[in-house]
Amino acid sequence: MEVRRLVIRGVVQGVGFRYSMAAQARLLGVAGWVRNRRDGSVEAMIAGDATQIGEMLAWSRIGPAGAAVDEVNAEHASGNFSGFDLLPTA
Repeated sequence: MEVRRLVIRGVVQGVGFRYSMAAQARLLGVAGWVRNRRDGSVEAMIAGDATQIGEMLAWSRIGPAGAAVDEVNAEHASGNFSGFDLLPTA
């Protein structure tokens, strides 16, 4: 299992990004969480196999309708996750 921490910047708050990401993650069987950050970005931890991670990264670069993603920073991380959660803003 691979784990990545993502920070997504651009027009990513107020457009349903977190809910859409959670739906996509659940569709792909990816575990982890997503939350808004006070600086206007979205942060996520995603866990899955290489294919699932690749698909989530590709989705994150586009996001839902209404989003305008400028940048996705992805770094290796660790953790155990079950399901995919929406967390409060940090």
